[in-house]
Amino acid sequence: MTPKAKLRITPLFVISAMLVALWLFLASFPFLWTLWGSFKVQADFFSKADWRNALSGVNTIAQTGSAYTGTGYFGAWIQEEFWKPVTNSSIVIFFTVIISLTIGTLGGYALARSGRRYAFWILMAALVFRAMPHITLVSGYLLPFFEWNIWGLMPTTIIVLVAINQPFTLWMLHSFFLNIPKDMDESAMVDGCTRFQAFWHVIIPVMWPGVITTGLFSFLLAYNDFAVTSMLLSQENETMIPAIAGFLGTVQVEGNVMFAVAAVVSATVPLLFLVMFFQKQIVSGLTTGAVKG
Repeated sequence: MTPKAKLRITPLFVISAMLVALWLFLASFPFLWTLWGSFKVQADFFSKADWRNALSGVNTIAQTGSAYTGTGYFGAWIQEEFWKPVTNSSIVIFFTVIISLTIGTLGGYALARSGRRYAFWILMAALVFRAMPHITLVSGYLLPFFEWNIWGLMPTTIIVLVAINQPFTLWMLHSFFLNIPKDMDESAMVDGCTRFQAFWHVIIPVMWPGVITTGLFSFLLAYNDFAVTSMLLSQENETMIPAIAGFLGTVQVEGNVMFAVAAVVSATVPLLFLVMFFQKQIVSGLTTGAVKG
């Protein structure tokens, strides 16, 4: 077989390519449409008269003199100070991921190497806890938080997000550790390493893809969370998702939809770059964890 073997175009290949192209279109269209509409005025993007106004920008030209406008971004970031929820989200996400990975890595390693029966029941209990709706778990924290006067603060929200995220982190990292032979630990300890030194200097470097993959999922949980942050954070400490929901307004308070559209684009773009940057580690981590997990 030559290095540049000709690709056989079979009916199955054509159908598969068409299905992939259709999936890519359906998956990317909502974001691309939102990105395009974020540079229009509301009368165009949500036009009831003709949806093609969102393409031509008739009302945008009439109101701003140009087919494109950045008023949605200016209103969201400057007028409504969207940068404050972004900063709050960064703080909450950073500490949630760091704490979740630290506890999950140590706990996953201990459970994978213990060989005791109780490790299975701990994982089962974690799985049941993870399956519960977030809103059910959050409601249990409200009363003590109000009584201790710590409601609305970011540290308490981080604690709750870690508690909700920890079972998933524990399960995922446990699966990665199962794929690493115990001989590596034992060889390191024979050479004079303690258990922790073997874990830190030998095991962790091998499973970095798994740590990155788990960290990304922890990041997404905290990044996209609405139930926990909206219930446990005050308006001064609110994160991005509740802030975007606030731009939409309520029955009693009129909002600005274009501020929300611009904020949605602003919140989505970093995720795209993050996934593209770590795509190799994510794929490697998922395939490694799927062997026994």
